[in-house]
Amino acid sequence: MSRLKWLYPGMKIKRWIITCGIGVVLVATGSIVVMLEKFSGSRGVGFSVIILGSLVIIYGIKRMVKSFIKVFLPKREKELVDIVYHYRQLEKGPKIVVIGGGTGLSVLLHGLKELSSNITAIVTVADDGGSSGRLREQFGILPPGDIRNCLVALADAEPLMRDLFQFRFGNESELEGHSFGNLFITAMSKVTGDFEKAIKESSKVLAIRGRVIPSTFDRVQLVAEHQNGQRTKGETKIVKHRSPIRRVSLDPLNCVPSKESFEAIDEADIIVLGPGSLYTSVIPNLLVGEISKKIAMVKAPKVYVCNVMTQPGETDNYTAFDHLNAIITHTRLDIISVCIINRGVVPSDLLKKYEEENAYPVLADSGRIIEKGYTVIEEDIVDTKDYVRHDPKKLSRLIVDIALKAKGKNGH
Repeated sequence: MSRLKWLYPGMKIKRWIITCGIGVVLVATGSIVVMLEKFSGSRGVGFSVIILGSLVIIYGIKRMVKSFIKVFLPKREKELVDIVYHYRQLEKGPKIVVIGGGTGLSVLLHGLKELSSNITAIVTVADDGGSSGRLREQFGILPPGDIRNCLVALADAEPLMRDLFQFRFGNESELEGHSFGNLFITAMSKVTGDFEKAIKESSKVLAIRGRVIPSTFDRVQLVAEHQNGQRTKGETKIVKHRSPIRRVSLDPLNCVPSKESFEAIDEADIIVLGPGSLYTSVIPNLLVGEISKKIAMVKAPKVYVCNVMTQPGETDNYTAFDHLNAIITHTRLDIISVCIINRGVVPSDLLKKYEEENAYPVLADSGRIIEKGYTVIEEDIVDTKDYVRHDPKKLSRLIVDIALKAKGKNGH
């Protein structure tokens, strides 16, 4: 019965189905005429009827498609060709795996989604502060904050939907501090009974280009050992603790990596670590199971994007080499092959604002990194419009170029 609904009054489909039917009849009639006139030597009329029938079919199909477009894309009908072309081009983009968390990762994803739809963001789940921390404690779920930011960054949905996911409630209710996106993912995990399904369903709502995967589905906490010998448990407390960090680890130590993260790493054309908070966003992912070993085994370029500015409480006085060294001492030497460092200049007025928070530009001591056997790429990839951060377009273009060159050398 559902198929017969296409014939209901007001569907604006029947007339074009009939038009296509007339075209088919004309083509069939023309074919018969051609066959009958084969013996008389004059087949022009038959071919003319076939051509006319074909044009009628094409017209009918065209109008039928337009009827569908007006329903599903009422305001974007004229953009359809561009939408389809852009979608097909993005499908051909390199397979990019980005590992990290926080603002740095979402900024990069904004740029990458314009160059490829084959993106996998592997995100840390050690966050225990703010809205994410409260939801984690109250509902026993993984912290949704970093995952939400990545979903919104990759979203192809209407701007209103993206704004809705990022909307944060004020102090007028008990929802103070919570973002709608965090609450949505939490509710979805309760409805589906599975946090992984919740992410996938949220991805559909936002029509994201790519996918977002937690590095582990285990509930983990970050533990830091400081230079003064003290130990701090929990990401929020670690950041507030002012003693320099010697080493970080996960509790429990034997957390299981997500299956999809391993699959994505295996198929990657390029693997990108960062940008993002060194000890609380990037390294925690690399401590999960044997993810670092898996990354090292892949032939694809393994790129570390060094932060533009130092981060108070985490990387005070760190140079680019110090950032790289922290990663390899926590994991292994072959987890990185290329290091991208910013050589752009930060305006003095912005520098003063950051100096008030004890944040300074990361020194590009490339020579020390090269001595260790790593390739260094220095580029002006900084965006200084409002804040000091990586320019998503410049950085994304650079990453895609590295991936395409590597694919060319490997004969893909």
